[in-house]
Amino acid sequence: MRGPTTMSNSTPSTANGNESKAFKGDRSPCVPSRVIHIRKVPIEVSEAEVVLLGVPFGKVTNLLMLKGKNQAFIEMASEEAAMTMVNYYTTATPHVRNQPVYIQYSNHRELKTDNLPNQGRAQAALQAVNAMHAGNMSLSGSASAPDSALLPGHSPVLRIIIENLFYPVSLEVLHQIFSKFGTVLKIITFTKNNQFQALLQYADPMNAHHAKVTLDGQNIYNACCTLRVEFSKLTSLNVKYNNDKSRDFTRLDLPSGDGQPTLEPTMTAAFGAPGIISSPYAGVAGFAPAIGLPQAAGLSMQTMPGALGPLTIPSSAVAGRMAIHGMAPTTLHSVLLVSNLNPDSISPHGLFILFGVYGDVHRVKILFNKKENALVQMADATQAQLAMSHLNGQRLHGKVIRVTISKHHTVQLPREGQEDQGLTKDYSGSPLHRFKKPGSKNFQNIFPPSATLHLSNIPPSITDDILKDLFATSGYTVKAFKFFQKDRKMALIQLGSVEEAIQALIDLHNHDLGENHHLRVSFSKSTI
Repeated sequence: MRGPTTMSNSTPSTANGNESKAFKGDRSPCVPSRVIHIRKVPIEVSEAEVVLLGVPFGKVTNLLMLKGKNQAFIEMASEEAAMTMVNYYTTATPHVRNQPVYIQYSNHRELKTDNLPNQGRAQAALQAVNAMHAGNMSLSGSASAPDSALLPGHSPVLRIIIENLFYPVSLEVLHQIFSKFGTVLKIITFTKNNQFQALLQYADPMNAHHAKVTLDGQNIYNACCTLRVEFSKLTSLNVKYNNDKSRDFTRLDLPSGDGQPTLEPTMTAAFGAPGIISSPYAGVAGFAPAIGLPQAAGLSMQTMPGALGPLTIPSSAVAGRMAIHGMAPTTLHSVLLVSNLNPDSISPHGLFILFGVYGDVHRVKILFNKKENALVQMADATQAQLAMSHLNGQRLHGKVIRVTISKHHTVQLPREGQEDQGLTKDYSGSPLHRFKKPGSKNFQNIFPPSATLHLSNIPPSITDDILKDLFATSGYTVKAFKFFQKDRKMALIQLGSVEEAIQALIDLHNHDLGENHHLRVSFSKSTI
């Protein structure tokens, strides 16, 4: 999809030319803001239709319509909600009244619309939508309630039933659709009562809530493969095998299993499901498993404003290949495209270290003519998916990076004599690979980026002050530190932010501490 063009830094004029009252602050449109700029808005669109574009991602707190310019601005309650919205719509173009609209961060921090004309309708639309969601957790299955309306005890695990299964739906397809709403940790697929079903676990219950109210009742393909989404009674999934029926994206070390994976006894009791998860396509002639999607599910928003509309199904899907609405057919690759990098600060080595947290990086290539983009080749497609799910949308060198699956199968090394400026590196033989040993404990300790880092391989002579000084003199804010009680070879250190921790991991992983000890740095799930 061709991305939206950058909005100019001039303040858009309002109906009475009184633009200075509408906005406060100024920033680059590449920098996240809770104010979202929407372009190519049809002139007949209503205020409520625009608000519904933002509601699946969090509460919308303000709205400004510029109908004469075919533009609108919405303000989200938090920058995180705005980032989720922009991340989602980067790869799934929203449609309003069957017209594509384009979404990006505004170069303004907040909307200040108190004294502007025609704001009564905008505020009425905001109140109406918020009231509707507060009273009814979903609006025709299309959008989420405000965060305040969340019921306590919602599980991060969803139960998904697919009705009218005219085309195969693979685990990869489900992962791509549902990962647009947050990090998907685990998926188990099975057949019960002759229906293809899945259990899917998010990192955060809020992600599960947004996915449920947005996707429930939507069709994956035109007029078929209807998603029925509900909260599970389970709060966590226990996946035994990584194969085409079940996957734990946090554990690369799981075996593929000789047969079909079995449900845990607790899951069997909760669902009355059979102990063996059978293939939903056993005996279906002519259907190979569907191929995973390259970036987004390509969901087009055409059923109603803010809703995820049906996907078009091409004839290629019958042959086991899938092209989703405007995307060429593709297979799962192990090469990632990383974009919106800071060209002044990035290096192949830095990407090798960062992506190496989630798999073994074989090659890195920063593009010669577009140094804000890079290709990262992982050892396999599963590691590529894992790195993408954890690193897409993270901040690196002051920029929010985008990570998608590349169309390339491999990263080509430069030909002999070809000018490259050291932008392409081969790391296939690197001693720093974390996952080259089968059964390594590193497989069990893969976590999303966090402000707390896990340090290991610390020699006995190194004190806490030495380690704190190492991070502080490297420019990082040390908020807390503690050694493990049972093993002083390991410690936790809490830095000022997740972005600082990402940079510190890149800078200090493999740092020489003396006594033939090199510091090992990972993200931690614990806090101090």
